[in-house]
Amino acid sequence: QVQLVESGGGLVQLGGSLRLSCAASGFSFSLSSMNWYRQAPGKGRELVADITSGGDSTKYADSVKGRFTISRDNAKKMVFLQMNSLKPEDTAVYFCHVGPFHAGYWGQGTQVTVSS
Repeated sequence: QVQLVESGGGLVQLGGSLRLSCAASGFSFSLSSMNWYRQAPGKGRELVADITSGGDSTKYADSVKGRFTISRDNAKKMVFLQMNSLKPEDTAVYFCHVGPFHAGYWGQGTQVTVSS
C-alpha cells in the first residue's frame, strides 16, 4: 500500500532553517509528481511546492518563493523541502502528498513551529 512518512519538523527561531524529508513506498515514485502541503491552525490545507516526476520542474506558493526549495531523489524514493529564512507564519503541519488533492495519498504530517 502507499506510504508517505515525513520527518524533519521541529521548533526553530525566526530566520532559521529546516529540511523536511518524505520517504515514499507502495507506488511508482519515479513516475509521480510530488507535493508538499501545509495546514496552519484554523486554516485549510495549502499547497506549498510541487515537483515533477523527473525533478525538472518545480512550483511554489508565492508566500515561500525564494525561501523554500523542493527536491527529490528517485533512487531513494524520497522528496525533500528545504526551508530557509523561516517566519512565524510558516508555522503549520507539513504534509507530503501524491495524486489528486481529494483522491491522493497523504503522509501523517510533521509539525513546524517558528518562534519570534
